[in-house]
Amino acid sequence: MLVSDFYESAPAQGSERALRAFALLDSLGVPYRRVEHAAAETMEVCAAISDALGTRICKNLFLCNRQQTAFYLLSMPEDKPFYTKVLSHQIGSSRLSFAPPEKMEAMLGCSPGSCSVLGLENDREGLVHLLLDRDVIEAERFACHPCDNTGSLTISTRDLLEKVLPATGHGYDVVEL
Repeated sequence: MLVSDFYESAPAQGSERALRAFALLDSLGVPYRRVEHAAAETMEVCAAISDALGTRICKNLFLCNRQQTAFYLLSMPEDKPFYTKVLSHQIGSSRLSFAPPEKMEAMLGCSPGSCSVLGLENDREGLVHLLLDRDVIEAERFACHPCDNTGSLTISTRDLLEKVLPATGHGYDVVEL
């Protein structure tokens, strides 16, 4: 996996999604380090990018209940297994499954493989509930894609919790997976 040098400013060009994500971070004064790379379509590829970043990229899962009336964005360590039963019990929602890609696109402005907490900026109606694994919020740094899987970035977890999420109008619940 070929990963670019580190950059500490937004790219001059790229997808509209990624440029919006960097504009959000810049508007909030959130410092970041970013790299560019080929499309990261598997967690194995993300692991190699994590090694280059020095911070583990979070696995972000877009979930919903069976009726598609409740939507969740789960951010968890990339190497942690996901069991719907464990999460369902903690949040009191049965029959969780992956939400349809068109719902992800409409609510978060992301496509499968590029889902990110930075996409919460696009959920102006507050329909998506953010779930953060305890290991994620206890880490010093947070890494994700900028709503496009051809780049990755790392910010302080504190900036995520205290600046980015409030700016998107989203709170979060802590889960233990």
